[in-house]
Amino acid sequence: MAKSYKSKKKGAGRFVQLSESLMQTEAWATLKPGPMALYVALKRRYNGRNNGRLILSYRDAAKLLNVHRNTITGYFSALEERGLICMTQGAYLGPDGIGQSPHWALSELATCDGKPATMAFRTWRKAQKPVTETRQACHNGCDTSPLKDTATPDPVLKIVTR
Repeated sequence: MAKSYKSKKKGAGRFVQLSESLMQTEAWATLKPGPMALYVALKRRYNGRNNGRLILSYRDAAKLLNVHRNTITGYFSALEERGLICMTQGAYLGPDGIGQSPHWALSELATCDGKPATMAFRTWRKAQKPVTETRQACHNGCDTSPLKDTATPDPVLKIVTR
């Protein structure tokens, strides 16, 4: 009796796939390591059918990433600002007085209720500072032009005492 080919194969287990199209965007390239790690933690909770119902509270995410729970708020807002994730249901106090965690959706994947992927991160651009003219600073009353009129006297400050 021959053993089957896959009888003792364990397999590689679960993995998180980050697509090349996501990682080439400006939204992903400008992320700091903390929000990147949070995105991977959210994607680990995706099982192929639950996008839009990814449950991860701020406190659980803070414990998972080993940061303070006030720090994790900035990570979530950075991901939402760039369009990588969106909150489908906010946190609320349940009918029993027990808090309910927010539900998240990854924008690169279709949601479980049939909505297509928004891919909002593709259009995100880093805010650029406006370009201004640079002018050489000069002192008040100084004229740096070579054609200074010497006929007009310079203004004199008069001090009047009473």
